[in-house]
Amino acid sequence: MKVSTQIGRGPDPKEIIVRAQDLERVGVDGLWTGEAYSADGVSLMGFLAAVTDHVEIGSSILPLYTRTPTLLAMTAVGIDALSQGRCILGIGASGPQVIEGFHGVAYDAPVGRTAEIIEICRQVWRREAVSFSGASYTVPLPPDRGTGLAKPIKLVDHPVRERIPIYVAALGPRNVALAAEMAEGWLPLHFWPERAKEVWGDGLASGSARRSPDLPPLEIVAGGAFALGDGIEHLRDKARPMLALYFGGMGARSKNFYNELLRRYGYEKEAELIQDLYLSGQRKEAAAAVPAELVDATSLIGPPGWVKERVEAFREAGVTNLLVQASGPNPLRDLEQLRSWLT
Repeated sequence: MKVSTQIGRGPDPKEIIVRAQDLERVGVDGLWTGEAYSADGVSLMGFLAAVTDHVEIGSSILPLYTRTPTLLAMTAVGIDALSQGRCILGIGASGPQVIEGFHGVAYDAPVGRTAEIIEICRQVWRREAVSFSGASYTVPLPPDRGTGLAKPIKLVDHPVRERIPIYVAALGPRNVALAAEMAEGWLPLHFWPERAKEVWGDGLASGSARRSPDLPPLEIVAGGAFALGDGIEHLRDKARPMLALYFGGMGARSKNFYNELLRRYGYEKEAELIQDLYLSGQRKEAAAAVPAELVDATSLIGPPGWVKERVEAFREAGVTNLLVQASGPNPLRDLEQLRSWLT
């Protein structure tokens, strides 16, 4: 099992360098960075490529509506070249509020778009003259939709790798099935090991049944907040405000994928209450309403013996890359200890 962590963009680039190199030194296998509606993720990925030697550098995530499929492919080629083969292209649909509200792009056909993007990216990386006709993307553009001057074009550069890993962020059954069928990896958020099979098992099974033998086994990247120590269980509650944001406010009342996940975990009443509280401005109350059982089950904070048991639960649920956010007083020490358990 690999160990990876999110790395953010601080106010001082020198601090990013120190943090990234420290994480690499203690044995972290991968660094993930996203963007949502903050600064872009790609520039940080390039920066990390320049200041590290062997960690994988992944996007978690680049929203698929904000770039053309060929630009996503080109971006991965560039990061893979700068890192000498360490890029993971993590993509996801994000949500309607961000895509339509911030980017001004219609949020339509997320599952179909994801599949088409994967196919087009792989054409680009094989240096084929890109030719694709789908429901969402047509490349080249046909004459009746443009100047009529378009022709198939292939990538000028020779990629470091012909197949750059694509990881798909997915929570819904159809998206999860697509990830299991077509992607190298799956990025589920708020992963509860003991309930993962109940919630996602059918989607994973149906997608895996259609998976090409040319693809490697599906990587699953999941985890949670992490710290080692006796008497620090109270630190798990630090996750409550962020969980309340996702379950209550990360989306509209009528369309919140994370709230839907909470319901699928069996918390119908709690999901409704958290959303009501959060959207009415009662954020502290919403955080307090997050079920304690879920907070504990998605956490890796506690005495070493207990954390070891949680790590094994994630492993048994199929997780191959433990994504942790070190949140204790000695994060590097804790990560080094975690890495030693998994060697």
